[in-house]
Amino acid sequence: MESITSLLSIALGAVLVNNFVLSQFLGICPFMGVSKKVETALGMGMAVIFVMGVASAVNWPINQFLNANGLSFMQTVTFILVIASLVQFVEMFLQKAMPSLYEALGVYLPLITTNCAVLGVTLQNAQKSYNFGESLTYGITGGVGFLLAIVLFASVRERMEFAKCPKCFEGFPIALVAASLIALAFMGFSGLKVW
Repeated sequence: MESITSLLSIALGAVLVNNFVLSQFLGICPFMGVSKKVETALGMGMAVIFVMGVASAVNWPINQFLNANGLSFMQTVTFILVIASLVQFVEMFLQKAMPSLYEALGVYLPLITTNCAVLGVTLQNAQKSYNFGESLTYGITGGVGFLLAIVLFASVRERMEFAKCPKCFEGFPIALVAASLIALAFMGFSGLKVW
């Protein structure tokens, strides 16, 4: 059984220190595309938490099976199939239960399938040889880190709509500057240690 300190270290690392978006620069497409409003960013973040958590839980035993049978070369393809199935499930659920959020997320919802942060969490679980509990913790808290980053960025972008800036920076360029400043701020967590 893994210790609480180990799980806490993994969780803090996934949310703050090694944030998928702000430190590893994975999942930038939905991060930039869905971050214009806090409500849609929150919906996307919740969907990513669900997909990352369930993908980590489902892919862990699959990875154990592949490694035990000498099929580790099939790892990436298998992980992508599992993630694509989960995203289809989330898409069908949102279409029925929350049609307004489904419409607001638009093309970015199916892009969770190719979101490199979701694939990255499952591949990193395998590379770091995490056990089931550690994999699940890393998957869920990696999604929480994505949620934190996208909601923070969406709140900044909402305020930037009313800010004056030079004409050449209006729109997407100032959003990139803001994203880089948030990423720089998160680099301050890189010295964080858990005992």
